[in-house]
Amino acid sequence: MSADNARLAPLIASEINARAEQVTAAIALLDEGATVPFISRYRKEVTGGLDDTQLRTLAERLSYLRELNARRASITESINGQGKMTDDLLRKIVSATTKAELEDLYLPYKPKRRTRAEIARERGLGPLAQAIWDNRSADPTTLAQSYVQGEVADVKAALEGARDIVAETMTENADLLGRLRDYMRRNATFRAKVVEGKQAAGEKFSDYFDHSEKWATVPGHRALAMLRGWNEEVLTLTIDVDADDPSPVKPAQRTIANAFDIRSGGPADAWLMEVAGWTWRVKLSMSLSLDLMRELRERSEEEAIHVFARNLKDLLLAAPAGSRATMGLDPGIRTGVKVAIIDGTGKLLETTTVYPFPPKNDIRGTQAELASLIKKHNVELISIGNGTGSRETERLVADMLGQLTGAKPTKVIVSEAGASIYSASASAAAEFPNLDVTLRGAVSIARRLQDPLAELVKIEPKSIGVGQYQHDVDQGKLSRSLDAVVEDAVNAVGVDLNTASAPLLSRVSGLGASIADAIVLHRDQTGPFASRKELLKVPRLGQRTFEQCAGFLRIPNGKEPLDSSSVHPEAYGVAKKIVAACGRDLRSVMGDSAALKSLDPKQFIDEQFGLPTVKDIIAELEKPGRDPRPSFKTATFADGVDEITDLKPGMLLEGTVTNVAAFGAFVDIGVHQDGLVHVSQLADRFIKDPHEVVKAGDVVKVRVVEVDVKRKRIGLTMRKDGGEVAPQPMREKGNANAMRHASAKPQTRTETAQPGGALAAALAEAMKKR
Repeated sequence: MSADNARLAPLIASEINARAEQVTAAIALLDEGATVPFISRYRKEVTGGLDDTQLRTLAERLSYLRELNARRASITESINGQGKMTDDLLRKIVSATTKAELEDLYLPYKPKRRTRAEIARERGLGPLAQAIWDNRSADPTTLAQSYVQGEVADVKAALEGARDIVAETMTENADLLGRLRDYMRRNATFRAKVVEGKQAAGEKFSDYFDHSEKWATVPGHRALAMLRGWNEEVLTLTIDVDADDPSPVKPAQRTIANAFDIRSGGPADAWLMEVAGWTWRVKLSMSLSLDLMRELRERSEEEAIHVFARNLKDLLLAAPAGSRATMGLDPGIRTGVKVAIIDGTGKLLETTTVYPFPPKNDIRGTQAELASLIKKHNVELISIGNGTGSRETERLVADMLGQLTGAKPTKVIVSEAGASIYSASASAAAEFPNLDVTLRGAVSIARRLQDPLAELVKIEPKSIGVGQYQHDVDQGKLSRSLDAVVEDAVNAVGVDLNTASAPLLSRVSGLGASIADAIVLHRDQTGPFASRKELLKVPRLGQRTFEQCAGFLRIPNGKEPLDSSSVHPEAYGVAKKIVAACGRDLRSVMGDSAALKSLDPKQFIDEQFGLPTVKDIIAELEKPGRDPRPSFKTATFADGVDEITDLKPGMLLEGTVTNVAAFGAFVDIGVHQDGLVHVSQLADRFIKDPHEVVKAGDVVKVRVVEVDVKRKRIGLTMRKDGGEVAPQPMREKGNANAMRHASAKPQTRTETAQPGGALAAALAEAMKKR
């Protein structure tokens, strides 16, 4: 594999802005089983300082290129087996850089079903096709007369057979296919139209009932919205090229003709030009449109997955409220408000259910019970789920807090996305076997305020609800991307070895679910870990796994002070040399920035650890166990603004960013319906990417621009220029509306006839095979 790595390294290096030797070193570490967080933090000398983003891209490209090479080898073997390999063909196969290029080259040699061209050859029409190619001044009709015999009934049948043979030659020319595909990428138009009679049922897609734009510039979120409309049989989708060109010979047809030196000369040239036009209309335009439809979907999926991953990262790395006693409230109207009290470590202390709303309306009893629980457990935080009844519950709590004397808990509305899924999960059942499922949700809501990362890792990332058309994208790619985000977030923060749950431990570098369970079992049986070294006593946790995970696991107040830091055990010797140079005890040096900054890092370099690692160790000793997450703060919702009908243009409100899409940011302003700050309204300057300004979890000030109660749309602005607010483009608002349906499960197609004709049918079939 080393020779293979040597070939791949320069290509990947050019894509991630690195040197080939850096990539070669990283590939070797990945092949040995090292994780990206481990390599990026503890093997900087080996890789020359590649960061986690570069390493993630490297790993993805490495997988693609290895698949490409495997396919290259398979194609080469197949063509060699047929005895049809030539030096020129082999050179093209070796130099192909994409799977599409390889498949174009393989097309003429790919085993296929009996084609019309093959039938024509069996009927003896191959020489006729060749004669027309060779003699451009001859009349094809005259040439065809001598082939009328047997199964060839007449001249028309002979020429149709010759046409099928010539067309197959045109459709299997790799260079031509590449040129035509590139031409379509530059010039194609993507069109959407409503299916007659579906206007009312598909109102949420009304912005695309008669829509067209350049294929090359269709934003991913719009493409996915239209694909969703197609999937729900509301829209038809087509890809057109040259449709508006008035010339009798379209550019695509001319490209085919030029590839085979077909000119406006004799009768044979005229016939071949017609065949070129027929081949384009009947064969190539269809197949290449399907290719572009796949490309558009893949391009849009990549964008959607990127948006989802970035939002998930922001949510996981949101500010923790900290180790404080917390009351979790899972609002409900008829079924009551579920209540859970947890201590500063997340341990469940008490649960109950109160019924302040119809039909019981026990407001006073509820407030009295909540106040009693707050006093009993010294509750400092109240976490309220943002589902149905959240504002009513918040008002109830606010009234109750107003009647309390002394220090009062801080109330916060948090996203409860995924809480119900966690409640019914195996891990929740294992932790709370005797607790009602609905009360488990209240525990989750409380814990995710204390430490969002520790709680959200228990939930499948796709269920957390910060995605864009997440059910419409490749689920395998989405899962891999989101798992990588969770892994990076967990390892960036670090994990307390003696309090972490098994789901949290399973995300630590080098650990999986089974080893995480073994760690928890060992901890339960023998007590807390006194040092990182004791991890080696856990069954099936060997030296290799210890190397990968140890630096990310923390033991506060343990025997070894360095165990509470991100300094890897393998580098303790260097750390202690640094401390010795300060002439003081380790515990007194940790946190003393002045003493550590006075040292020259270069004096601690040795054969194993270079300057990057030494600098990292000194930085960690300055702020041992530092948390990279921001400080905790909350949004304050406006009194009297509880429903969308309470909103009026011009209102200035505070809210929390819940989701960031390519076209803007969604903000919870406390009315059960997130408002949209379009990308054009995020700042007084031009913003291309909303993430330049906001991220999920940010507390922001917004002004109401417009309110559409019927369609549940709220337009907001964050601009501070005081000028006129530009109207938000309708197509973008339509996508915002469609995005709110993105978490709904796509409908299953049960009919064989698909909207959009043959292209749509072919697309549907292709999607089934993914």
